[in-house]
Amino acid sequence: MLIAQLSVASEDVDRPRLPETPTAETDQEALEEFACDRSNLPWVIFRAAHRASHATTLPARARALLAALARTVDANRPYAAIFARRELLTGRAMQSMRTFYRSLDDLEAAGLIVRPPQKRHGEAGLFGRAYLHLTDKATFVLGLVERQLTEDKTRATSVDGANTPAALSLASPSATVADGAIYKDLDPKIQKRQSGTLPEDLQRLRELGFHEFLIFKLMREARLQNKRLSDVVEATWEHLRKALHPINYLRTLIRSTVDFGHQVRAAHSARQQADAHKAHAAQVIETAASFAGQSFYDAESNRRFDVSSSAEEVVIRDSREARPRVARTNWQADFIAAIQAGHIVAATEDRQAAHAAKCNSPHDAHRAELKAPQPDSTPRRTVAIDQRLSEMKRLLRAACAGVVGNRNTTVDEEFGTHA
Repeated sequence: MLIAQLSVASEDVDRPRLPETPTAETDQEALEEFACDRSNLPWVIFRAAHRASHATTLPARARALLAALARTVDANRPYAAIFARRELLTGRAMQSMRTFYRSLDDLEAAGLIVRPPQKRHGEAGLFGRAYLHLTDKATFVLGLVERQLTEDKTRATSVDGANTPAALSLASPSATVADGAIYKDLDPKIQKRQSGTLPEDLQRLRELGFHEFLIFKLMREARLQNKRLSDVVEATWEHLRKALHPINYLRTLIRSTVDFGHQVRAAHSARQQADAHKAHAAQVIETAASFAGQSFYDAESNRRFDVSSSAEEVVIRDSREARPRVARTNWQADFIAAIQAGHIVAATEDRQAAHAAKCNSPHDAHRAELKAPQPDSTPRRTVAIDQRLSEMKRLLRAACAGVVGNRNTTVDEEFGTHA
């Protein structure tokens, strides 16, 4: 006997009702009736959409479109272009295409969005896409950045003091709260990003057909190979600019095992040495020019050095030599080094007198003897020598004719000069 029944006594049949279990088709229909968007958005995006839908100063159509843009924008890059088609935005804003364009005009007039002009691809002759961008005012209104909040906090602290209620209310929340991640500084102006311009030494690659983004990519590839793209280009520029396919050639150089940095440093060192040598030579010529028209003596006053007025040559007069010497090339460096070392000093009256006295010393007689012409020791031709030469000529002619050979005589026998 059943103790409890589903039906109330005296109001239904005597037998109890069996429980009805829903079928799988019924459950599927219930799920389809309550289906919704299953996208999982960050909390900051939901807050931005809520703020956009409650912007009372905007028309209803503009609020709906601003909420759709808030749902579409990247939370980590609020200033980036919004990559969304018109069909997606009109569907999220539940507007027609004409109302969508009117809403865009309202948001642009309010200073919340920026619509850059549509770009045109010159090579293909086609128009490109025109992306939407949120302004600083829009990102602040939607709560995507906190720059304005930081400025208001600083202003309140400077005016009312650090412990005023305004300053305490605008204080940054603790990092342990649930929404602490949304308080990052999302301003791209102070974020670390890739440089917008190429280095000066890589600008010449643009002349060879390299695009700017390709050069940045090659810089990364060179860094992965423990090289610097600037060193590779500097070391191989003469060959690179003559290559038929410079891009492939440069990538092959990057993958090679050659140490281009060492080559660049060696070439730089050689250039520095050449520049230093040129600078030293110029300094020597300038110093020698300052000695133009002056006279110098050595430490013992044996030699006198007279620099010409143009500083191109120096005349050396030695007291032990009869004639002076003239140096016209490569004398400046040694001459200046001797002056700096103290071996040559400027002319004075005492040194001039000492040099003149040495020039008038007994060595002059020896110099005169050396200067006098020496007697000619060359033998002169006499009559006997002429006769002897004539006899030798006659004998040679006879020998050529065969006379001497027939008589079986020799030249020595003819002149009586036997060995």
